Amino acid sequence: MTLDDVTTKFAANQAVIPNKRIRFDFAGEGTLMLDGIAGSVSNNVGPADLTIAMNLPDLAAIRDGSLDPMSAYFSGRIRLTGDMMLAMRLRELMEKLGR
Repeated sequence: MTLDDVTTKFAANQAVIPNKRIRFDFAGEGTLMLDGIAGSVSNNVGPADLTIAMNLPDLAAIRDGSLDPMSAYFSGRIRLTGDMMLAMRLRELMEKLGR
């Protein structure tokens, strides 16, 4: 799974949380911004209510159900900055993407 694949899939499924901005930073592979204020998905860098630092393979594993987001967080595979309550909605975003 590439950053372009992820961006396209999130955009096609309108995987945003209304009135919130979530930025994924993928360990040197780029950025994904889910902008629920503008209603857009992009690879722009900007301010976010929550920033999630992780790698693309772990995102794919969360999406296919082989990695639990909470386990990934507690093992240090995911780092969060900002509104931690939004992190609880990560599973909701993954459901919008399907498997």
